[in-house]
Amino acid sequence: MSMTIDPITLQVIGGALHAIAEQMGNVLYRMSYSSIIRESQDLGAGLFDLDYNTLCESDSTPMHIGSIPGYLRGIEKSIPLSDWHEGDVVIHNHPYFGASHSPDIGIVMPIFYCGELVGFSANTAHHLDIGAATPGLIIDVPDVFAEGMLLNGLKLVEAGKRNDTLWRYISGNTRVPGLVMRDLEAQIASAELGVKRFCELMDTYGRATVEQASKQLMDYSERMLRREIAKIPDGEYVAEGFLDDDGRTRGVHLPIKVTVRVTGDDVEVDMTGSSPQVPTAYNVPFEGSTKVACYFAFRALLLDTYTNTEYIPQNEGSFRPVKVTAPLGCIFNPIAPAACEARFNQIQRIVDLIIKALAPVLPDKCTAGNAACLSFASYSGVRDTGDYWVLIEVNEASMGGRPKSDGPDTIEELMRNTRNNPLEDLGMHLPVICDRYEIRDDVFPGAGEFRGGMGVVKSQRFLVPGFMTHESDRNEDVPWGIFGGAEGVTAAVRMHNHNNDSAPIDVPAKISGLRAEAGDVITYLSPGGGGYGPSLKRDPNKVLDDLLDGYITPDHARQVYGVVVKPVTNGYQWGLDLPATAKLRASLSMA
Repeated sequence: MSMTIDPITLQVIGGALHAIAEQMGNVLYRMSYSSIIRESQDLGAGLFDLDYNTLCESDSTPMHIGSIPGYLRGIEKSIPLSDWHEGDVVIHNHPYFGASHSPDIGIVMPIFYCGELVGFSANTAHHLDIGAATPGLIIDVPDVFAEGMLLNGLKLVEAGKRNDTLWRYISGNTRVPGLVMRDLEAQIASAELGVKRFCELMDTYGRATVEQASKQLMDYSERMLRREIAKIPDGEYVAEGFLDDDGRTRGVHLPIKVTVRVTGDDVEVDMTGSSPQVPTAYNVPFEGSTKVACYFAFRALLLDTYTNTEYIPQNEGSFRPVKVTAPLGCIFNPIAPAACEARFNQIQRIVDLIIKALAPVLPDKCTAGNAACLSFASYSGVRDTGDYWVLIEVNEASMGGRPKSDGPDTIEELMRNTRNNPLEDLGMHLPVICDRYEIRDDVFPGAGEFRGGMGVVKSQRFLVPGFMTHESDRNEDVPWGIFGGAEGVTAAVRMHNHNNDSAPIDVPAKISGLRAEAGDVITYLSPGGGGYGPSLKRDPNKVLDDLLDGYITPDHARQVYGVVVKPVTNGYQWGLDLPATAKLRASLSMA
């Protein structure tokens, strides 16, 4: 008969597990050398049991931590539980064996306690370059083998002895070995800390207590999610959208269809009706990315930390009630050897469409259309010494209006949770300079009682010849408004040369291996979110704030919000004319 852990001890152990995962994540980003990990914190870390259940996770990028169970199940095909030894370090990134995508390299260490295997300490991080067809990022490649090194459950260290041959192989097949190898060392240090801390936790409370507490914590998180799912009326909820193109065949949209089926306290997300897989890397690994996006959507919607009074630990329990279906051969479940590295825009859209589908029955939890995309840019070149330089940056976007507040501006929305790169770091190390980095001023925010967030504009200029790959989307499908709110605005990518007077030209969201000359400037303008609720219900003071901040004009305030402003002399340029506003809104409401 198994024991039951009392609530106080359960909470203490739950807090300790979360603290371990946070420490692991902190070690990883503080020790790493590449800016995508060190600054953007494109990583995840946690502890896992022998059934590959997530016991705890760092507060990092949701994409990473939710995918690690898939890594472990993929590794098991090469390394069964009986073949693990104390001191092993396994490296893994194969997208058809559970990895989220090939640049997200996983490091896994077994945890032995009193000579017995009790679990795993693992992390993933996005690496700057793994020797793919183009530096840093890829889009237009024929198959998964063009993505670079595929490391399928290989022991980088076996029983404490380093595999120097494998280490040399990795070092010799990346354009930036000085960064990649040091980042791997940081991942190993992070995993080692997880092993040490988990054993210390068992020393304090005993193995049986920690294992039972872990099971109860997972069961508790599952109950909490099932409780919230059960509040949603049973039924099928459908939302559709499209992606611009596959990065090669321009002008051909890729449909996305999401059906959410709620039955009691179970939910299924079905991607049937979405585009067939494509001949570029614009496909999505099913285990490591598609499923994780669906898990994230329901945890974010229903178990948000700041809207629940109960403590809800982040673990495997929140995955269990969610079933994910995608037909084999579709963009969300490709058949090997299809390439599938450029997959983040698609999973962002899954989350956004789940929100849209459920908005009619969860109006107090859903947003209007979010940017729901990703601007992933790789800048690179070859120095006079013959060495490569590579920069990968993630650009911010925005969220849609919310039930009680505006959509946040210039934010890493939905599944990203990464940070921006300091421009000073860029300027100190690389021959690229940022000419412009600010909130978009060429469009108005999506109007509503609560407006959509504003996107960002960033212009990067090559100081020397180089290469550029840009992975993005939503240049054509506009973020939706909700409950009477107006739609947002699409993204744009523009190019010009700083050294001549030519006007900028619009280019597709996806650019693969573009040769750039000195002075070439790439400008990205991210989407703006849709509005929530009728614009005539917006607080006039909020409209005035937007006007004073330069987001809108007096004419826009009058025409869209029915708010009349007048010049004032109190230190501000404009003030409200409330009587005229009331009269105008009354007439617009009757129109």
